[in-house]
Amino acid sequence: MIDDIEGKMRAIPGMDVLLEKEWAVSWQKQLGRETVKGVFNGELSRMRRALLQGEDISAETLDKTLEASLKALGRRRLRPVLNATGVVVHTNLGRSCLAQEALDSVLEVARGYSNLEYNLEEGTRGHRNAHVEKILCSLTGAEAALTVNNNAGAVLLCLSALARGTEVVVSRGELVEIGGSFRIPDIMEFSGAELVETGTTNRTHLKDYAQAVTERTSMLLKVHPSNFRMEGFTAAPARSDLAALARERGVIFMEDAGSGLLIEGQALGAAFGEETDVKTCLKEGVDLVTFSGDKMLGGPQIGVIAGRKKLVDRLRGHPVLRTLRVDKMTLAAFEATLRLYMKGDYDAIPTLAMLRRTQESMKAQGARLAGKLRKVFPSTEEIQVKISVVAAEDAVGGGSCPAVALPGWGVSLETRCREGSVPWGTGRLQRMLRAREVPILCGAREDALVIHVRTLRPQDEKEILQAFSELNREVRNARKNNS
Repeated sequence: MIDDIEGKMRAIPGMDVLLEKEWAVSWQKQLGRETVKGVFNGELSRMRRALLQGEDISAETLDKTLEASLKALGRRRLRPVLNATGVVVHTNLGRSCLAQEALDSVLEVARGYSNLEYNLEEGTRGHRNAHVEKILCSLTGAEAALTVNNNAGAVLLCLSALARGTEVVVSRGELVEIGGSFRIPDIMEFSGAELVETGTTNRTHLKDYAQAVTERTSMLLKVHPSNFRMEGFTAAPARSDLAALARERGVIFMEDAGSGLLIEGQALGAAFGEETDVKTCLKEGVDLVTFSGDKMLGGPQIGVIAGRKKLVDRLRGHPVLRTLRVDKMTLAAFEATLRLYMKGDYDAIPTLAMLRRTQESMKAQGARLAGKLRKVFPSTEEIQVKISVVAAEDAVGGGSCPAVALPGWGVSLETRCREGSVPWGTGRLQRMLRAREVPILCGAREDALVIHVRTLRPQDEKEILQAFSELNREVRNARKNNS
């Protein structure tokens, strides 16, 4: 037995022999010789341990294993996916898609030098925030504005700079936790501010805030409920009433608006009529509003603080700001997105265009796509495929507007296999679509795959048809192998 294992050990080719193999040479050109050697060393060590444990490894298995490891390393970890889930601001898929103007601006700024922190008029050092502050003030009505890397950073900066060592009053119904375990009580503790809860989970009145304010209070904080809504026996004071209370008591009124709606909700459709935009928040008396750039605003990941100049100026000199500053590519994309808002060209912003889509256009697109899919993925003796256009339930996503019904349309694919044939159910189709070079993520219901058309870009249909054409070939090959 020992001799047999030793023989197999000696049969494993040496590094020089492996590196000279045709497929290995190809990978060395792509990944570099030292990288390939490192992968081989790791895999060969693992295989030797497997041989000692009695496993059998052939030369063919060795080559396949080594090449599979190189292929896994050579594939980009962060890569494009096709979103057919109907969730517009999909946090797991990178939230908002950028407008073409934003992409062009990023490329132009990234390929060379820029005036990121240089004042061209005065020939002196400038401030990176200056590139977007005036536009933000114009769009929101704020006196001043500041950008950081995300909305959580914006909240942290405001609390650290304006409320450290003092009390901040928050309704119990707004002590939320959002994705990634971001909890308002935790971020407040980290900032050095002291949380004062008021009201109850479902009902908080103006008098609750008034009774909670003491001589140590520096701020009233209103928090966007993010990805949940309470319905039924609920109550919350009007924003204008809270603003009046804050002025009366001489404290700051700050609102974490979360999703960053820059236009009136009605402009996105009747379903968004009750959603409050940033400009309205400031008009109703909020001193500082924080919001995200990559949610309903439709830009890159960024956090914005907009409001009274006196307060924003206090934030500019805080040491935390440098740890949260925004890079040049993000600023370029953000400025380009804001300029589309200035022009009123909302449909050039993919997120807004998806949210504003009409039922008629989505149903028509679904019908066209269904017709094309029937041609490339037809029923066979082995598998019956039912392709139909169906009403679908989409979502804004990103912790925005969870109560907004977003009806859409999609293409449903329901498969039925002949008894004893290779199973081609919804689960397997989803796995196979995810395994493609450009993964395709779809919805599912009642054992049917659903391709939501709201979140498809114009170029995505070609990729979908190619994917199902390949699946059709796999169905035929599986049938041959089973016959």
